[in-house]
Amino acid sequence: MCIVTRAEASPVEGVVADCYNSLFRMMRTSCLVTICLCLMAGAAAAQPVAKGGGHANGPLAPVAPETITRDDQGQATVRTMPLPAPMVFDGRLDEAFYRDVKPFGDFIQQDPIEGAAATDKTEVWVFFDEVNLYVAARLWESEPGRRVANEMRRDSFNLYNNDHFGVTLDTFHDRRNGYGFNANSLGGLSDSQVINEQPNPNWNTLWDARTADFDGGWSVEIQIPFRSIRFKEGGDTWGVNFRRLTRWNNESTFLTAVPQSWGRRGMAKVSSNGTMVGLETPSKQRNLDVKPYALGSVATNRLATPPVVNDRDANFGVDAKWAISQSLVADLTYNTDFAQVEDDEAQVNLTRFSLFFPEKREFFLEGADYFAFGAANAGGGGGGGSPGGGGGGGGFFNNPAPLIFYSRRIGLSNGRAVPILGGGRLLGRGGGFQFGALQMRSEDDPVAGALASDFSVLRVNRDIFRRSRIGAIATRRAPGAAAGVADNYAYGADAAFNFFSDLSVTGYWAKTETPGAPALDTSYRGAINWNADRTGLQLEHLYVGDRFNPEIGLVRRSAFRRSYGHGRFSPRPTNLRGVRRLTFEGSADYFENTSGAVESRELQGTFRAELNTSDQVGLEYSDSFEALTRPFVIAPGVTIPAGGYQFRQAKATWFMSASRRVSGFASVSAGEFYGGTLRELSWRGRLEVSPQLSIEPQLSLNHMDTPYGVGNTSVIGSRATYTLTPRMFVGALLQYQSATKAVSANVRFRWEYQPGSELFVVYSDARDTDEAGFPPPILNRSVVVKLTKLLRF
Repeated sequence: MCIVTRAEASPVEGVVADCYNSLFRMMRTSCLVTICLCLMAGAAAAQPVAKGGGHANGPLAPVAPETITRDDQGQATVRTMPLPAPMVFDGRLDEAFYRDVKPFGDFIQQDPIEGAAATDKTEVWVFFDEVNLYVAARLWESEPGRRVANEMRRDSFNLYNNDHFGVTLDTFHDRRNGYGFNANSLGGLSDSQVINEQPNPNWNTLWDARTADFDGGWSVEIQIPFRSIRFKEGGDTWGVNFRRLTRWNNESTFLTAVPQSWGRRGMAKVSSNGTMVGLETPSKQRNLDVKPYALGSVATNRLATPPVVNDRDANFGVDAKWAISQSLVADLTYNTDFAQVEDDEAQVNLTRFSLFFPEKREFFLEGADYFAFGAANAGGGGGGGSPGGGGGGGGFFNNPAPLIFYSRRIGLSNGRAVPILGGGRLLGRGGGFQFGALQMRSEDDPVAGALASDFSVLRVNRDIFRRSRIGAIATRRAPGAAAGVADNYAYGADAAFNFFSDLSVTGYWAKTETPGAPALDTSYRGAINWNADRTGLQLEHLYVGDRFNPEIGLVRRSAFRRSYGHGRFSPRPTNLRGVRRLTFEGSADYFENTSGAVESRELQGTFRAELNTSDQVGLEYSDSFEALTRPFVIAPGVTIPAGGYQFRQAKATWFMSASRRVSGFASVSAGEFYGGTLRELSWRGRLEVSPQLSIEPQLSLNHMDTPYGVGNTSVIGSRATYTLTPRMFVGALLQYQSATKAVSANVRFRWEYQPGSELFVVYSDARDTDEAGFPPPILNRSVVVKLTKLLRF
């Protein structure tokens, strides 16, 4: 344990500190020079993308009756054809045309043996008619009894941990963007949109799949309406790839090879896609979706002023989506409501900086990638990391890069929902450009302390070279002249240069303006990232000015310069039985304020072993320093005084394979902490009770013992989900947070009674455990019933 203030530092400690500072300043300079050199070299070497939607990967089209051709590099071109006869959409693949039309297959391993033939045979067909695209597959199994299938819920992240089959469609054939569709043998579905090879799993559209078992495996039929996706008008050639994942041997295979370094993000590697020819897309037609809703609620809130007891309310609103053309889509919303959204998960915060909570509201999740800027839109690179791994850019201090646009600023204030009158969004692409525009209006909410405001965002990107882009953003928050609060503006430019398969160079510059505010209102970042399967290197320099304040964004830490370096070596040993991969990582993180004084620094080393079962074990060690310029309240009754603090910590981690009935991630750590000690225990798990019922406990316990006080902070919770069908489930989130002494419950029932039309019933309850009595007294409680109806024109 070591506590060092500037006045008390010994000569030896001063020399060590000077060495640290020199090291990190050299790292920062090297980082910036390397980034500049790579930008210049990459710009000189890169080739522009071919006009007219990109070049066609792979060999010439197959000649009937063949349905696939391959070149020497393994690139595939497949042929689709009109549906020969009506399809019985049941997943059984027993129609005559499945016998008459030759399937294609011969999948290639991405993992564990890159480039090897798949263990099990997969047969694929692609058909179309005037309304839908159909993808069918017969998936043979050498070990049918070891199939992992325990998730039926739509869009569950756990579906990736099941055996599943998926397709990626590059509908504009630009080798950058696309759509992904996945299904498992229980009929569980997930979809995603890919923008600049970055997947957005929160995108949703109307499509369906049916599955069935046969002697030797399982089969699937996927039905994708043409009106549910955007595509190049008149185009008969798309990019395409197919993935199969089997969990008993943790094997990921593709029709056209995808680099191993891209890991579970392999379906987003659109530039590796093969080619699909022979398609006849429907002619232009009206494409308008209107989705009205009606809502009724009863609410009690004893914290409101004045308190509210059993307040009844009814409301209505409408959302509309209009595909103006295949490359331009408008979304409109009136009286926007998000009552069906799950509560935020509680978090433990032992730092001086604010927490990040992810967006959960569907309107803002869909199309979010169009507005991503700077560090949030770095793009490129592969996926050398793995579940439970570290991966760069974070460490003890987490990632401090600001967000210029953070959608939770709209309709939320101090954790409370603020009424949204309505707004609109326009998303489009064309001529190598991609753009998004957003305009929303929120109303006054005196309880939350929120003023009625207009929120405006404009974002544009320009594709350059084969996989790179440059872009700009502008945002505005306008509370209105009557509020007496000045408008806030933010604007900036960013770029992402992606070379080869694993190298990316990114950067941004941004500025904010609020009338009457002084200067120091800029932020910039430059980063280089090499992320191959075996090796990785990341260098970054980040600056955030003292007055940088995007009011529609998120700034977790201000007035600093950060220099960061991270290296990784991940060999795949062949002589260690049961071990798939070893990972050795080291990182150095250095923060100084805008005056050049050190604020934080950390050296961290990590070892991790990944087994063939997908289990992982890891060890971490960190040596950190934190300088406080003012007292810091870290827990009730524990105030850390200003000064310099050095502490060393060790951590052990265990990632339990998600293919097991009991899985999850556990960690335990101990070490020095602000002149005392800190011990942490955390676990986030999943228990498969049945393919329909799962329980996901979470636990975070922290005990600190410092000269300034003893404190305990904890979060205990569990999520339980019972899925009746792939379109109907009941979910409950139960949480206890020691910081607020509150226990809460959020129970949701969702039924998609028709495609795109839903019924929600939501019960929420929060109680104060700090007061005597059982059950604990109510803080707030509500019941909401919401019905939506999709109308397609």
